[in-house]
Amino acid sequence: MIEMNALEKTYITGAVEFQALKLIDLTINKGEYVSIVGPSGSGKSTMMNIIGCLDIPTGGSYKLDGEDVGKMSSNQLADIRNRTIGFVFQAFNLLPYATAYENVEVPLLFAKANNKERERRIIELLNGVGLGNKLNNKPTEMSGGGRQRVAIARALACNPDIILADEPTGNLDTASGSEIVKIFDELHEMGKTVVMITHDMSIADKTDRIIKIRDGLIESDGYHKKAS
Repeated sequence: MIEMNALEKTYITGAVEFQALKLIDLTINKGEYVSIVGPSGSGKSTMMNIIGCLDIPTGGSYKLDGEDVGKMSSNQLADIRNRTIGFVFQAFNLLPYATAYENVEVPLLFAKANNKERERRIIELLNGVGLGNKLNNKPTEMSGGGRQRVAIARALACNPDIILADEPTGNLDTASGSEIVKIFDELHEMGKTVVMITHDMSIADKTDRIIKIRDGLIESDGYHKKAS
């Protein structure tokens, strides 16, 4: 599903070069439940951007579901993102003055789903994250946990194979964060590939596999018995 070989990413600002990722070899198979952890500046955000086809490598290769991402145009990158990946962000990235229903509708509009299918899918997804009674509520009328539930429903709108979550509990209290992690557990049990970017080891311990990054390198990569 996700395959990186000798992948590198270098940023150039004027005369300054910064190598954010260095010769990364990584494979994540379909259906895995993975966390990528590391301190600030470790390269984990760059890794997320490349996995999510928001950026491309400057060296080596990245194949997503067998397709070479590094050779794609911006339109092709947008297409594979829409087809394959659902994003969940720390800051939720919701439209603040749109309802929960309208926020989840956005990717379905881009996918040109018909009216009946859009309505069925939106209601199904919001019911699935426990917000069936808040279809018409705006993010400003919800708690952080509620906003993240809307964001998860939106990420699932086009039924992607991969859920890519960037610090999904970072803006939540402990109780709300635990509830959100349970939703990711359920998505994994349903067969989704879940990749979580986090600096919080208590969250990472909930996944089956932990990849630790430091200074642009994979420091360790292993499976473990996840915390209950």
